[in-house]
Amino acid sequence: MSDSMPTLPSDEAGSTPLYQQVKDYVRHSILIGDWPVDHRIPSESELVRLSGASRMTVHRALRELKDDGWLRRVQGQGTFVADRRTRLDLLEIRNIADVIRSRGTYGCDVVLHERSLSPSDVAEELETKRGTDLFHSRLVHRLDGAPFQLEDRWVNPAAAPDYLGVDLARQTPNEYLMHAAPLSEVEHRLEAVLPGPVEQALLGIDRHQPCLLLHRRTWSGGRVASRAWLTHPGDRFYLATRFAHDAGLPRSPKAEDMP
Repeated sequence: MSDSMPTLPSDEAGSTPLYQQVKDYVRHSILIGDWPVDHRIPSESELVRLSGASRMTVHRALRELKDDGWLRRVQGQGTFVADRRTRLDLLEIRNIADVIRSRGTYGCDVVLHERSLSPSDVAEELETKRGTDLFHSRLVHRLDGAPFQLEDRWVNPAAAPDYLGVDLARQTPNEYLMHAAPLSEVEHRLEAVLPGPVEQALLGIDRHQPCLLLHRRTWSGGRVASRAWLTHPGDRFYLATRFAHDAGLPRSPKAEDMP
């Protein structure tokens, strides 16, 4: 939220209660990047003035946002935006809809879902010939209405012949492919990038906003089943993983092992 906020209705007889309108506005301001992590938000008094809501209404909205992990209070200093960045784990493949539903309301815009001739770079990654007919989809996954992830995916029809018949607004590509083309191997590659015009438009960010781009290839039945480029605004994600430090490493010899 910037220094101004649209005045909300002064009565609560509408379909959306005032406290929920205040919550939605605060969350939206956080999701679109107006309020980054650790930003001190306006005081309750200021929010009362900006929104036209009562102090009790604003207090309830902020209390619930704090309980939900959106905000944190520091005694004597104010209320700040909490770090709710989503963890990206290179060792996991999670359904993006489940990730988003754990944090709010899931939505999806299906931008492309079609049969297309493969460009040379895609054909190489899917280990097919250039110009081969492949399935191509592009989706924007949303959290509480705000863009959360841009998914650009090419699918090998030999691995998932019914892919074009899937309603991707109801079932994510990941959810469908996990059943139609069970995984036998996964390749992940992560890089930091600046968004191009397509990413800027679909994610609602400017050209200076760093992004995390996860390249994913999956194999099923001995063939490459899909290649996905998953673009995430960098201020909404962080990378972490966990593994056994000594797994597969040579162990130090014990006394009884000595010749």
